[in-house]
Amino acid sequence: MLPTETRFYLELLDQLEEPVYMVDRARRITFWNRAAEQVTGYRRSEIVGLCCADSILLHLDASGRSACSKGCPLHRALDGSQEPSVEMFLRHKDGHRIPVRVRAVPVRDARGAVIGAAEMFTETSSRDEIARRLSELQRLALLDPVTALPNRRYLETQVTGRLDELKRYGWPFGVLFLDVDGFKEVNDRHGHPVGDEVLRMLARTLAATSRIFDTVGRWGGDEFLAVVANVQETTLIEVGERFRTLIASSVVRGAAQVRVTVSIGAAYAQRDDDLGKLIGRADELMYEAKRSGRNRVCAQAATFRSGA
Repeated sequence: MLPTETRFYLELLDQLEEPVYMVDRARRITFWNRAAEQVTGYRRSEIVGLCCADSILLHLDASGRSACSKGCPLHRALDGSQEPSVEMFLRHKDGHRIPVRVRAVPVRDARGAVIGAAEMFTETSSRDEIARRLSELQRLALLDPVTALPNRRYLETQVTGRLDELKRYGWPFGVLFLDVDGFKEVNDRHGHPVGDEVLRMLARTLAATSRIFDTVGRWGGDEFLAVVANVQETTLIEVGERFRTLIASSVVRGAAQVRVTVSIGAAYAQRDDDLGKLIGRADELMYEAKRSGRNRVCAQAATFRSGA
């Protein structure tokens, strides 16, 4: 039985609104509070006793690289270091990615020796702003019923508005046209309900990891469109690469654990573009990504695929 003082502090941690978990020197999880359950989808009974690197949260850094082997805040805390918080993406139990700010601190015994570490993480997406946007979209019947993302009609108004701003004020933007690789095979092999779950997983990853002033939505079928504001061409490609990497590392849970990749066309808007011309160029670049081998981002000048 734990000492009374220890139980008191663990009960206090359990009441925090901020997700917290603790590990021992072997990085086995010894404590998982209620907020961590709510954010990650994992119950305490599923987690305690496992190693934090055992395919649970699978943290990725801002570039989409695994942080478990290098750059892990917990690893540094176990070495006695306490560093500033870092931006990461954890994987929810349902398979989609969530942006979080992570910080870790050493846990020491009475003699000052490090006996474990504690990690705190906070979602960085604005829930209130997202809720407000969704309420407005529902009121205007501009949501896609399968993914709960903005539908094609809304995306067209966003692109048209951005083109008008570009011509009037010179405000730059671009679009990313995403298509799921091998989606027909997913439907044929697993059935349309699983195919819909794939679309929802992809939609949740895109919505959670896009900037609050950008717009992502379902264009139709297995095609998605991201309207990326205030970017240069290189930044647009970086955003596309981030989407591609995060989607490739997400998974649909259940009887069929399905992973998919996407091919992306990145088109930077020009002053003489209209809606059809800009989307047509992004669509053609997406097909070029398909022809180049899938799971990549294709822009006017180059094709990109990291971690191939």
